[in-house]
Amino acid sequence: MKLTAFLSAAVALAALNPSAFAKIKTEVVEYKDGDTVCEGFLAWDDASDKARPGVLVVQDWTGLGDYVKGRAQQLAELGCVAFCADIYGKGVRPTDPKDCGAQAGKWKADRPALRTRVQAGLAVLVKNPLVQKGKVAAIGYCFGGTTVLELARSGAEVQGVVSFHGGLSTPTPEDAKNIKGRVLVCHGADDPFVKADEVAAFHKEMAAVKYKFVPYPGAVHSFTNPAAGDDNSKGAAYNAAADKASWAEMKEFFALIFAK
Repeated sequence: MKLTAFLSAAVALAALNPSAFAKIKTEVVEYKDGDTVCEGFLAWDDASDKARPGVLVVQDWTGLGDYVKGRAQQLAELGCVAFCADIYGKGVRPTDPKDCGAQAGKWKADRPALRTRVQAGLAVLVKNPLVQKGKVAAIGYCFGGTTVLELARSGAEVQGVVSFHGGLSTPTPEDAKNIKGRVLVCHGADDPFVKADEVAAFHKEMAAVKYKFVPYPGAVHSFTNPAAGDDNSKGAAYNAAADKASWAEMKEFFALIFAK
């Protein structure tokens, strides 16, 4: 069955009776990046032992927590194998905004290290026997959006990456020439943390890349996360319409990149 039809059938069945379709299994997976121990999170539907597309999921600035784990399980319900990479390392799960900013800032300031760390997570996903060869994507939220764009710029063998309200800038825009797959950016049109000049520079950088940039009017930073609250004046807030629309956009993107 083609992925497009599979996803459509899966979504329809889950809508009628989620428990009838989803037999989602999860597992904590330890792995290493050099000497650093990382603790990832794997989710898959064990109703079948057939190979299927794999999706790497990358955390926001709080680290690998319940939010991205929930997204991984949603992806498993769609028929993918989803693996949450652990960028910060085992046990590093900041909660205070100041600490979150320090952790994210450390990695943003060292893009080669960030690329290496996310590639370590990708390697775990690709080695999973349930993941279909040549059908791998990566998605990320906020800090994770920045990270998956860097993964693409590194020349990683992925069919596509999706950034949800992620930062778009990079110290090496010339590395866009390394991108082998497609790029989808789901962006809050009113995000105060991603300035207009950053958006313009990204469009220029992606000129030779197969990419799609979707801005959501009225949406600010963190628009997919209900924990962000509903006050746009704070710069980060949940937007149910943008959340729903961007998830649908992602599914269409997957149908495109996994079609062959």
